Amino acid sequence: MGPAQAVEQATNITAKGIDRRRHQRVAINVLGRFMLENRQEYPCQVINMSPGGVAMITPVSGRVGERVVAYLDHIGRVEGTIAREIEGGFAIALHNTQRKRDKLANILTWLANRNELNLPEDRRHDRFVPKNPMTRMVLPDGTSFMCRLLDVSLSGAALACTARPPLGTEVALGKMRARIVRHTEDGIAVEFAAIQNRDLLEQHISGDGALS
Repeated sequence: MGPAQAVEQATNITAKGIDRRRHQRVAINVLGRFMLENRQEYPCQVINMSPGGVAMITPVSGRVGERVVAYLDHIGRVEGTIAREIEGGFAIALHNTQRKRDKLANILTWLANRNELNLPEDRRHDRFVPKNPMTRMVLPDGTSFMCRLLDVSLSGAALACTARPPLGTEVALGKMRARIVRHTEDGIAVEFAAIQNRDLLEQHISGDGALS
């Protein structure tokens, strides 16, 4: 399926599903950060979302009714109040205008179907091999591994390494924040939390060549 047909199919899915998804949550895996009323900032992982609500895995709990502001990768700023607790986090009832709900429905349709439709998101930027191909990958528990960058784009990278953390794991590559989206024959592929400038990417992603 070519990009034009994929986009057309995604558009058709949006048209058919937009009303349903105003109420029904779709399973997605998106990283972000959020603030509670105490103004403290914490990381989060979205596990499902609709234009009217979102469920997140979080390192801290909030109280039902507490206001939350979150900044989510690919989605942007959302806000609402905690509706209920879930295992490992909480669900938020979003405060959105109808226009914002429609916009979110389109974004969620894209996120939910990009893998199924093989949409060209991961290949939208030219890939290159950085001058220093070695980088240090640090897992959430602080464990680190030296990896070799096979290729890099402004939105992601493929790495050769012995570690195979679970899909969705948030990692640090040099000064970059990323998450694991695929396991490959030689290692892993990651998606960056934000699109990068190439010159800064070269500086931030590479690390020293040996573990301390």
